[in-house]
Amino acid sequence: MIEAEGLHKVYGDLVAVQDLTFRVEPGEVVGLVGPNGAGKTTTLHCLAGITIPTRGRVRVAGHDLATDPVAAKSALAFVPDEPHLFEYLTVEEHLRFVARLYRVADVEARLPGVLRELELEDRRRSLPEELSRGMKQKLAIACALIHTPSALLLDEPLSALDIKVRERLRREIAAVQKKVGITTLIVTHDQEEAMELGDRIAVMNDGRFEQVASPRNVYQAPATEFVAKFIGEVNILPGQIYRGSAFAGNLAIRMGGNGIPSHGGTVKVLLRPEDVTLFTPGIAEAGQTHAHVRSVSWLGAQLRLEISTEEGYPLTVLLQRSHPLSDRVSAGDTVRVAALRGTVLPDPLGAKEPEYFL
Repeated sequence: MIEAEGLHKVYGDLVAVQDLTFRVEPGEVVGLVGPNGAGKTTTLHCLAGITIPTRGRVRVAGHDLATDPVAAKSALAFVPDEPHLFEYLTVEEHLRFVARLYRVADVEARLPGVLRELELEDRRRSLPEELSRGMKQKLAIACALIHTPSALLLDEPLSALDIKVRERLRREIAAVQKKVGITTLIVTHDQEEAMELGDRIAVMNDGRFEQVASPRNVYQAPATEFVAKFIGEVNILPGQIYRGSAFAGNLAIRMGGNGIPSHGGTVKVLLRPEDVTLFTPGIAEAGQTHAHVRSVSWLGAQLRLEISTEEGYPLTVLLQRSHPLSDRVSAGDTVRVAALRGTVLPDPLGAKEPEYFL
């Protein structure tokens, strides 16, 4: 378990981390995401004991990092974005060296398992110069796991890898983590990486957490407009609540939760591009609107459209290739638009929309 209480870090006039309190449960994986300068790496370094926080407490496996640093640091492993390897040591020699540092008693028993888990058995006698970037990163993770730590901290471990290698390696990391059951906190710029690896995602901005929740909730029910914009792509429209639905012009979005009243009040309507669907031209049904197709782009498995509704709202739409209109829609067409799902955020200062639906 990793725990932080009132974690705060200041560099001169810059507040890098602002009074964070959180816990990573035993065996849990938390993905820490946010823009550059949000405080992600500073937070990770404070948890690893690399950076001393201005105030606050950190505990790893029950050991306080300030009062019992040896036990706390022995209980965790830290993997930086660039692996620090010795050019004259083989893969196996790296693992034995780290095992000696941590006084691992059963290294002979541990070594084959760690090599097998990270798929390095065939490269045990290879030097770093003989390894690919992906293998070097796997070696760094293997070195972190050799002494059986209670917690693993990963600082953008896959950022320098090609996209195909990164996708394969993150699946391998996920499999190893589930097998070992180690408590893990991973800092990443890759939102897909965080959503695939994380049991929860912590979205950070200006040294604070905007939202900490499951990947599904962060994506489908973002707590703030920042989270909605940062995680994936989103259409944000001004709207109004009427009889349990949010209306952006004629476009209706059935909503729930978020503490929004079932009637009255202005809101921000959040629509993911894949949650907007299109129909052939015709008389709009209740909750639908018409739109003009401004552009169409092929993305392989999906079709990306930029459209403008009859109320003047721009929308980005993602259609699967299996959609009935995927082979027929073109720029300049008129289509009918409906929202499959969506969510809303309060917008007390928003302008009241015309009541098209009355």
